[in-house]
Amino acid sequence: MFGEIELFLCAPRGFCGGVIRAVKIVEETLQKFGSPIYVYHEIVHNKHIIKNFKESGVVFIEDLSEVVDSSRPVIFSAHGVPLDLEAKAKQMNLIAIDATCPLVKKVHRKVCELESEAADVIIIGKKSHQEIIGTTGQLKDLSKAHLIGSVADVEKLSIANQKVGYVTQTTLSVDETKEIIAALQQKFPRLSSLSKSDICYATTERQRAVKTLSQEVEVMIIIGSKNSSNSNKLREVALGEGVAHAILIDDVSELNWQEMTTFSKIGISSGASAPEYLVEELVSAFKKHYEKIKITDVKL
Repeated sequence: MFGEIELFLCAPRGFCGGVIRAVKIVEETLQKFGSPIYVYHEIVHNKHIIKNFKESGVVFIEDLSEVVDSSRPVIFSAHGVPLDLEAKAKQMNLIAIDATCPLVKKVHRKVCELESEAADVIIIGKKSHQEIIGTTGQLKDLSKAHLIGSVADVEKLSIANQKVGYVTQTTLSVDETKEIIAALQQKFPRLSSLSKSDICYATTERQRAVKTLSQEVEVMIIIGSKNSSNSNKLREVALGEGVAHAILIDDVSELNWQEMTTFSKIGISSGASAPEYLVEELVSAFKKHYEKIKITDVKL
């Protein structure tokens, strides 16, 4: 066993409202229809949740052509889907169940509103992320979409249309997104947007908590899967605050205990799609590895 360690548990952390809703929809669909059921894309980006659902009879697909039995329901993931996918599911007479996060739906409505006003739409986010694919897919005319991910991208934008609006992916870095929006507002003075940033409350609060705690600890451990955008952003926020080390792990099995002995103050948080039991398992493992441990709950 090692000597002493002080753990700081960051709050808020863990499941956000959109994830709770999406997971509940899958559970209730399984209960109502039995297995198998289909889910288009990972319901949320967490390998533990996906593994558990697979074991319960959920079949995850990336194309509706993978639906073998059209009498079984298909759930759209929390990240949202393009309009043409919804139309295809309808053509196939599938039982489609929408688990899109309500905040993502809010962004979708704004995109449609901007298009109805004949505006070009600037979409801030990662091109390959499922949420961005779904958001961009709300437009009937894709030539009106302009995807950017940095201030440098703003400088490259060339839009003749006088009507321009923007939306953002909900899981981006709050600080970086503010810089991009400021650059957009300078370039397009009449820029239209939602009344508040599209970045969800859960993402904002988690990043703010990690930002604050990172000034007090030597290392931040973020529990979340590698394909989770919001989990990756929490790690980036910690590093941006000057913490010596920030680690993103799926669970305690990935932790290097020898490395941990070089730190005395450790912060712990988790992504919006990481189950709380993973944090509990991590804390339990620390208790087994250290002779003396102090645990402090840090709340905003």
